[in-house]
Amino acid sequence: MVRGSGGLALRVVEWGPETSKPVVMLHGIRGYAETFARLGQLLNPRFRTIAYDQRGRGESDWDPELQYYTDTYVRDLEAIVRQLRLARFDLLGHSMGGITAFVYAAANPHCVRRLIVEDAGPGASEDSAGATRIRQGLISTPASFRSWQAAVEFMRQLRPTVTEFARQKRLRDMLKQSDNGTWTWRHDHAGIAQIRLKPDPSRVVDLWPHVEAIACPTLILRGGRSDYLRRDTAEEMSRRNPNLHWREVTEAGHYVHDDQPEIVARWISSFLMESNRMRSRSGKI
Repeated sequence: MVRGSGGLALRVVEWGPETSKPVVMLHGIRGYAETFARLGQLLNPRFRTIAYDQRGRGESDWDPELQYYTDTYVRDLEAIVRQLRLARFDLLGHSMGGITAFVYAAANPHCVRRLIVEDAGPGASEDSAGATRIRQGLISTPASFRSWQAAVEFMRQLRPTVTEFARQKRLRDMLKQSDNGTWTWRHDHAGIAQIRLKPDPSRVVDLWPHVEAIACPTLILRGGRSDYLRRDTAEEMSRRNPNLHWREVTEAGHYVHDDQPEIVARWISSFLMESNRMRSRSGKI
């Protein structure tokens, strides 16, 4: 455990040798550190993959003040970087974690060597079809399930594009069984949903200034079937900032690394190991 902003305990998970190149990975709104387990295994031993349960999820503390906002997630990341003594590292963020990654990387160019963002960008969390789907999912999510099979059926409807293996894996990370036999969430669903559905407008981030300020080589991975990050937004990001280029993983939805872990790992490894000379800024994988 390390201490995040406000002293909350945050659980950190690592894959790969401590002497390898560090890559910090930030999960999405209902993710956990273990969402990156397959990536960490595929990148081992060349990279030291570092992930953590963000506040309100998994084994990390829930926030009694409901500070589930980007600025707080950024401060948590800053605290983890200090405590793990990471002078310079690569950073990956998926969805909500991608928003945090953009903001952190723009403000800390001396720390982030290379940036990878999975299916996140300006406007995606506000007005995309995927954002509507996520909000509806938060509203429809029950507090508990009578049986494991009921949870599986709910997850199948919530995430129809991911594989059955990925659904089962996520449920094992996301649920715990109560003494009465029901299954409940291992995250602060009520608090996270409250902030996501009715956020403080003053704390909602306009990502464009952060995207334009990114100084390091950056790879945007968009799911070819994604309803969250629009293709024209990915194109506009790379147009506004020559340090950004994007790739489309054709057989993936919003959960890019869940849908195509081997392909994503291969492209991450290639990107992190290549020279600073940037490739073409768009294309499909």
